[in-house]
Amino acid sequence: MGPQKGDLLKKELSIFTFRDLLEHFPYRHVDKTKISSIADINPQTEYIQVAGVLLNIEVTGGKGVRRLTAQLKDRTGFLELTWFQGISWVQKTLQAGQSYLVFGKAGFYQNRPQIIHPEMEVLTQEKQEGKNFLEPVYPTTEKLRGRGLGGRQIGKLTQVLLTMIREKDIPENLPGSVLNQLKLIDRFTALRQIHFPPSTAAYEESVKRLKFEELFMAQLRVNLLRTNRHRFSKGVVFDKVGEFFNTFYKNYLPFELTGAQKRVIKEIRADTARGKQMNRLLQGDVGSGKTIVAVLIMLLAADNGYQACLMAPTEILAKQHFATISALLAGLPVSVQLLTGSSKKKVRNKIINELSAGTLKILVGTHAVIEEVVQFNNLGLVIIDEQHRFGVAQRARLWEKAEVPPHILVMTATPIPRTLAMTAYGDLDYSIIDELPPGRQPVTTVHRSESQRGKVMGFLKAEIDKGRQAYIVFPLIEESDKMNYENLMRGYDTVKGYFPEPKYWISMVHGRQTSDQKEINMQRFVTGDTQILVSTTVIEVGVNVPNATLMVIESAEKFGLSQLHQLRGRVGRGADKSYCILLSGSHLGNDARERIRIMSTVSNGFEIAEKDLELRGPGDIEGTRQSGALNFKLANIVQDRSLLELARSMVSLVLENDADLLSADNLQLRKFLHEQKENIVWSKIS
Repeated sequence: MGPQKGDLLKKELSIFTFRDLLEHFPYRHVDKTKISSIADINPQTEYIQVAGVLLNIEVTGGKGVRRLTAQLKDRTGFLELTWFQGISWVQKTLQAGQSYLVFGKAGFYQNRPQIIHPEMEVLTQEKQEGKNFLEPVYPTTEKLRGRGLGGRQIGKLTQVLLTMIREKDIPENLPGSVLNQLKLIDRFTALRQIHFPPSTAAYEESVKRLKFEELFMAQLRVNLLRTNRHRFSKGVVFDKVGEFFNTFYKNYLPFELTGAQKRVIKEIRADTARGKQMNRLLQGDVGSGKTIVAVLIMLLAADNGYQACLMAPTEILAKQHFATISALLAGLPVSVQLLTGSSKKKVRNKIINELSAGTLKILVGTHAVIEEVVQFNNLGLVIIDEQHRFGVAQRARLWEKAEVPPHILVMTATPIPRTLAMTAYGDLDYSIIDELPPGRQPVTTVHRSESQRGKVMGFLKAEIDKGRQAYIVFPLIEESDKMNYENLMRGYDTVKGYFPEPKYWISMVHGRQTSDQKEINMQRFVTGDTQILVSTTVIEVGVNVPNATLMVIESAEKFGLSQLHQLRGRVGRGADKSYCILLSGSHLGNDARERIRIMSTVSNGFEIAEKDLELRGPGDIEGTRQSGALNFKLANIVQDRSLLELARSMVSLVLENDADLLSADNLQLRKFLHEQKENIVWSKIS
């Protein structure tokens, strides 16, 4: 392997070392024992292997589109072979009149069978007799293929590597007790057989072993983080439930807490009283009452002489939280302030002084709270809303503002499926609010196509005439994108056509507006001065207008499931019947149709999150943390759920018996983790 090809492998496939090559796994294996006839190729044929003599090799086309063509002849007919990439290299390697074994995806061009970019090798006696059982097919790129590093060549490199290494080069990393209990094959054998398996059963056995290893190591890392925090971290102690908490609970609580809310508060109280730092994820569906839990925990901090800070990702959401918390605590002598990027200098200075003096008990804000000048007197609790919108470094700057790390409560209204919580959030303790407060009606969700727009607008008119309000949301993928902005303005004009002034008034909110403009337009809707809010997804999180009972989502097919669910959560917040109308074009792809079907039939956020995970896969879900927790080469937490559960239970067993991995059986595991340490993107929150 020369340096040029070596550099190309690094650049294209991130293969730098022998280990990288060994872990560049084939994505499938082809049974090359069967050699078919060219005459067998029909429109239903997918991949096929044929053998014959190569004829008529020629390059056609001009500078624009050059192609290399050749014909393969066997006793039953002719097959056309075509190359568009790497023409010069391919032409040099082919020889007319030579017999070849040809493999590839069959198709038809002008009613003649054809394979584009086939795999070619000279037909030997051994190949003709089908000695080769399962041949690996490796991921590669067009650039590599053009330089003679296609799937087959990578396979040859791997084959050579496997002849060079011995069992001692690939030591076992799983404890013997785990291997024996689960009857797993050793690591060396698994790595050999995943590339060149003697049988399908041997391949499946190897894949299972290596998938389990990935899941086991991921679970071990996050569990070690959590157990070590429980054992060694220091935290401020909230050991009493005092006057603020009790007075609010008895006299000012606006409604009876659900069983789920009570359970979560109990879990948090136990966490904050232990003298260890709390690191808890609180997840609950839209409208499940996370804010009231946050308020009670902030009062618990105040009762114990500590300050609390709630950080939200947007100014709109921070202001919403501030308004809600201020209203709830109006009867108590607990000071609450709001700090955002647009806070006036005089207000900002007052807040900074009160914070450092310790007289300000609760600070609500955006990124502004992490600025250097903002210093607390005794910060004891940090609550982060929709934390996936903050970078790790941004969050870390908050807990540097206290000598003893404050307790951390991370809240999300995006329900996280159990499998994802176990992997991406396994280092956190997590609580779930899985009940909606009494009196909240389910939102009726329907799908309508563009051709029914007139009827949809008629329905909106009838509801607005009853005194209701409506959101009309447009997709805006990039706030700065001119075309999307024009689409929004066109949509706004269309809405105005259906709802003319002065009978109807419309607000508009989007990312190009200044925060003042956004705030004024939003407030007009909140106070009922306008009946319709035309918006982009800036209203996805946190906007609370109980009188808004209608949500129309334009081009619903362009939204992901969790985003649709978040948007729907803006309605159904009052006592009146609410509706969500998914408006789409008439031509829908299969995925979009499935998303809309799920939204129309499922209202439970956790169920939707599971479906979203199945549809999109774990690597795609927004907010699965800036971590390497899901960078698996083989395992998939959706398809391999039972293996993940097994890995988790085995890790618990290992750590229960040997928390520091010091026993002889676990020493190899400890050594492996230490070697891997430099490659781990540690994902802990604090």
